[in-house]
Amino acid sequence: MGSSVADSLTVATFNVNGIRAARRRGFDQWLRARSVDVVALQELRCPAAELGAFPGYSAAVDVGSVAGRNGVAVLTRVPAAAVRTWVTHPPRARGLGEFAAQGRYIEVDLADRPVTVGCLYLPKGGLPAHLQRPGSMREQPDGGVKYERKQRFLAAFAREVHRNRLAALSAGREFVLTGDLNIAHTRHDVTNWRAARTMDGFLPVDREWFSSVLGTRRLVDVVRQVHGDRPGPLTWWSWAGRSFAKDVGWRVDHQLATPGLARLATSVVVDKEPSPAERLSDHAPLVVTYSAMPDREVLVPSAGHIEDGNAGDLGINSGPSARVVGS
Repeated sequence: MGSSVADSLTVATFNVNGIRAARRRGFDQWLRARSVDVVALQELRCPAAELGAFPGYSAAVDVGSVAGRNGVAVLTRVPAAAVRTWVTHPPRARGLGEFAAQGRYIEVDLADRPVTVGCLYLPKGGLPAHLQRPGSMREQPDGGVKYERKQRFLAAFAREVHRNRLAALSAGREFVLTGDLNIAHTRHDVTNWRAARTMDGFLPVDREWFSSVLGTRRLVDVVRQVHGDRPGPLTWWSWAGRSFAKDVGWRVDHQLATPGLARLATSVVVDKEPSPAERLSDHAPLVVTYSAMPDREVLVPSAGHIEDGNAGDLGINSGPSARVVGS
């Protein structure tokens, strides 16, 4: 089908740290006032039956199988042309099978733009065994179990996102990976970066992985491209102490886009609330505006790739935790 788009595209990614709690704090008011085109959500922490509606949006959702944990969604103004979760379309990369039912990844083909949007909640890890010191950690030492789990995910997901990017491009679509990656890439992404070098999310191995998925012909860190090589913008601050008021935090929320889309990015805004009392989550929404895209031909996926819901046939996805909800 052909695509002719005159307007810019605004994409937000937001780890809500529990959608029900975020709504009590004012999420719906933010969504209505911001009026972005696409919203990628992580950490819904909510069963499907209690998710509720998102007025003005169609919601593609995978709440996962672990009660009170994880869960991802992509909200779109126009119902997606296709939706893929790891429930309806199991990941092909070896090593991701153990994560497939956890509600960590969802992908949609936009119906009104030649763009595929992936939404990821990457597992939080821990320290490797040799860096764990009893008495100096918030959590009990686990011998590196969480660290190894995260590294397994990273190794496999690098292959998976490479395939997904190529699949989008072969169909005439750009690709953007959004979400909470639980990794800060450079020293500009962490306020106290020297101390963070021995912390999960800023370990050398984490940052090396992040670098490996980027490239001028692969994916571009849109935020860093627009913001430049200077500190910030930050997207996460601890609930504890005065981190939020002092703006001491991390950027772990990202938008990584194919070069054709990345070069259209015109602005990056973090919707950090004015005061700690007004916070919706320990993260803040990250909003990127992309300028209008030129006309192009977009290939319609085969029936085997859109059975979980398209613009003409929205419904319940196969699998207990994934669904598409009309606005």
